Amino acid sequence: MKKILVILACALAMPIALMAQTDPETGEFAGVDGIVKKEHIANKKGIPYVHVREADVLWSKTIWRMIDLREKINLPLYYPTRDIDGRKSLINTIVGAIGKGELVAYDPNQNDEFAKRMTYAEVEAKLGAKVDTFEVMNPETGMMERKAVAGQMRTDEVKKILMKEVWYFDKKYTRMDVRIIGLCPVREIEVANEQTGEIERVDQALMFWVYFPEARPHLAVTEVFNSGNDAQRDSFDDLFAKRRFGSYVFREANVYNNRSIINYTGGMESNLEAERIKAEIFEKEHDMWEF
Repeated sequence: MKKILVILACALAMPIALMAQTDPETGEFAGVDGIVKKEHIANKKGIPYVHVREADVLWSKTIWRMIDLREKINLPLYYPTRDIDGRKSLINTIVGAIGKGELVAYDPNQNDEFAKRMTYAEVEAKLGAKVDTFEVMNPETGMMERKAVAGQMRTDEVKKILMKEVWYFDKKYTRMDVRIIGLCPVREIEVANEQTGEIERVDQALMFWVYFPEARPHLAVTEVFNSGNDAQRDSFDDLFAKRRFGSYVFREANVYNNRSIINYTGGMESNLEAERIKAEIFEKEHDMWEF
């Protein structure tokens, strides 16, 4: 009887021992942070797009939407500001892929057409990672020497995402559909008074564009927090595919160099203009049908 109890105790202790194991070389934790090893999202691939022929597109409209990451529905895109529980923020996921050379960043000053590539150093500079010079003591000579130290990127200052997308009516499937074309992080930079040190204004600057179809493989393997169930998390790619984000129309394709709404109206009128553009898109699908 005692032997049976010992065997049962060992069997129950084995999963705990496996979860608490450490790497013999580094001494770092090498077990599973939880009850199971998460493999679903890590091995996930984005759902491929349906092929669309040019002849099947009867109507299309290019618009730009602004996603404010401070809205409650958009918080899963902004947090966590540092990697935690296998999760990353949207901007850290994108910047990480750019740093590995697996994703290309494009200059935001080239009419949103992905025409000019940016280097990772340029991306770092855009995000505030300046190189500062400090005087440090050389332990061998005892002399003070100047040393350049790179700063950290301020990805937490990215508070908005500008999204370019195309709405189109597909006559083959007789439906209105949408494709996201690109994402552009928008950084908010606080400008202080040189004399008083108080914040005078907050400037918004476009960081870079990424081509969304190229970013999908990286977005598909990054978890998004689910407040209702930690065991059933989606990826960033799922979030965009299901349109689980809040946004407002910032610009539509127009003859005036694709000017933004705020360039020709402001205040409440700009909100009404954004709603008018949105309503026009959905009414277009109804107008395509004959009864």
